[in-house]
Amino acid sequence: MSDADRLLRDIFGFDAFRPGQAEIVEAVRAGENVLAIMPTGGGKSLCFQLPALCRSGVTVVISPLIALMRDQVRALQEAGVNAGALTSGNTQEETDAVWNALERGELKLLYMAPERLAGGSAVGMLRRVGVTLIAVDEAHCVSQWGHDFRPDYLRIGELRRALDVPLAAFTATADAETREEIVHKLFDGTPPRSFLRGFDRPNIHLAFAAKNSPRRQILDFAAARRGQSGIVYCGTRAKTEGLARALCEDGHSACHYHGGMDAEDRRIVETRFAREDGLIVVATVAFGMGIDKPDIRWVAHADLPKSIEAYYQEIGRAGRDGAAAETLTLFGADDIRLRRTQIDEGLAPPERRSADHARLNALLGLAEALKCRRQTLLGYFGESAGPCGHCDLCDSPPDVFDGTTAVRKALSAILRTDEWFGAGHLIDILTGAATDKIRARRHDELPTYGCGTEYDKRQWQAVFRQMMGHDLVRPDPERHGALRMTETARPVLRGETSIELRRDTIRKADRRPAVKTLVSDEDAPLLSALKARRRALAEAARVPAYVIFPDRTLIEMAETRPGDLDAMARISGVGAKKLERYGATFLEVITGANTPVHPVRRRLAGNDAGSLYDRLLAVQADLARGAEGIDKPLSCSAAQLAKVAQMRPEDASGLERLLGERRAERFGAAFLDILRAAV
Repeated sequence: MSDADRLLRDIFGFDAFRPGQAEIVEAVRAGENVLAIMPTGGGKSLCFQLPALCRSGVTVVISPLIALMRDQVRALQEAGVNAGALTSGNTQEETDAVWNALERGELKLLYMAPERLAGGSAVGMLRRVGVTLIAVDEAHCVSQWGHDFRPDYLRIGELRRALDVPLAAFTATADAETREEIVHKLFDGTPPRSFLRGFDRPNIHLAFAAKNSPRRQILDFAAARRGQSGIVYCGTRAKTEGLARALCEDGHSACHYHGGMDAEDRRIVETRFAREDGLIVVATVAFGMGIDKPDIRWVAHADLPKSIEAYYQEIGRAGRDGAAAETLTLFGADDIRLRRTQIDEGLAPPERRSADHARLNALLGLAEALKCRRQTLLGYFGESAGPCGHCDLCDSPPDVFDGTTAVRKALSAILRTDEWFGAGHLIDILTGAATDKIRARRHDELPTYGCGTEYDKRQWQAVFRQMMGHDLVRPDPERHGALRMTETARPVLRGETSIELRRDTIRKADRRPAVKTLVSDEDAPLLSALKARRRALAEAARVPAYVIFPDRTLIEMAETRPGDLDAMARISGVGAKKLERYGATFLEVITGANTPVHPVRRRLAGNDAGSLYDRLLAVQADLARGAEGIDKPLSCSAAQLAKVAQMRPEDASGLERLLGERRAERFGAAFLDILRAAV
């Protein structure tokens, strides 16, 4: 077994790497410059944490948020790794402890915020403590045009040159343009070894829905997942507060979060979300990067995100543990109008605005998709895939119709009114409404007046929304949101191409959605008991619950029900340190027994030596008073039995060196029989 495989099992509790991890770990361990694009939940942090343990010296990790750093440091310390963080959130005692560990040469991973690089002393300090590798988390923050841009990330390339050490950059969100920026600014344009590990998150169910009583839609979605941790993203601060109140009134544990709150209030929400099971946070995008909670079971968007990259990153916060997770994104014509206006009224240069419109178009194409959403999403990122069978469109293929005639009528109404009106007035024209506004402008004399009576007002609203989604029309900010036709629409208007539209199911569902559960009904009570024990341990240690064990590990415990520590050691996520610290207490929940296990035996759990130890102990009990049962009692210590099980001496002299003459004489022959049978 290689050092990396041993560390993976003993420290991190995994029997095998996730797809794509092993190559990246080896490249980073070997000291290559690396750029790795991996999906959220794909195990990015392991790809620099594990190599740090294989390499000499200190690995400095540049990470964007204090909460993210503190969570990762706590998780590493729980696993027995010497890690620390230098942040503005440290107490003086925490900072002193980090410095003392650095001075003693004990620290393997040092986390720092990029802002700390602004001080002139940072380079000298990092050189003095023996930094041999730089790891950059959330490397897309170097992009000046990204929504997570951090100016101090631009100093990292200079740091790499000054220390003359390899750099490994990681992110889950980087299109081709952003990847070029990362290479230019962090690696001076010299291409590093790149790993593009795909964007697919097969454990996440994708779903979109047109807005129809959006508050009720969100409440129904949350009700079907009661007791599960989730995030609801909203477009405004006021909406976060109102929706959080509504969720609380509906019996959920919920709170709001936005940039207008005091820093201390935001910190309280972050801490609650990290530590509490089943909490829902209703937030603006201010609650974003840095969330390291692996057991978020669902993410809902009460409003359309800004771009497809933002959407991908925000839904990616669900199901980081690899267990099943769900998403719902609500959207409507007002969302599309708002996002277009934000782009057009922004301060970015024309080429950037054009690129932002294209990103929004990609998201709208996903929202209005007529086939598998995962195919559409992965296609944007340059990946091909077959139908996933795990999105709303695969679950229930959409009912589509040839909307060419309807679209041409709508475009004609837009052009005949000189592109000066919004969807409301245009729908009145198409349906032949007798309003004062129509009569005053003599729009009842237009050829298109009353030509669309085959649809009612709500159906026409759906048609106009889908036209905006297909980028056939855009709101004009200089004309107060009036709809203008795009070049994309001209072939449709001229009859050169057709277009399919979805029939919107605007009516409310007859009943609330079925409740979603994490395990079978049979295993649910045990999972609840395991979560309760985890919560008690987490509160006592003042750490997030997932630092003890993530949901996925507890689910596997509930489903497989290990009966002893050896079986517990085979559960994914149970490393040697956590097995020693928590194995017995969780085993007690599963088996109902409280049988003490010797600490020496606990350390052997999950290894072949553990079962050997048990057989040696049983034979020793039989021979404690000799073969005839009349001799003076004699036994080996637990440490001696462990050495025999681990070293497996091949003959009597080898046993005598471990046990001494008297013990070797009494137990030697029987012990050797057991050892030989185990070969």
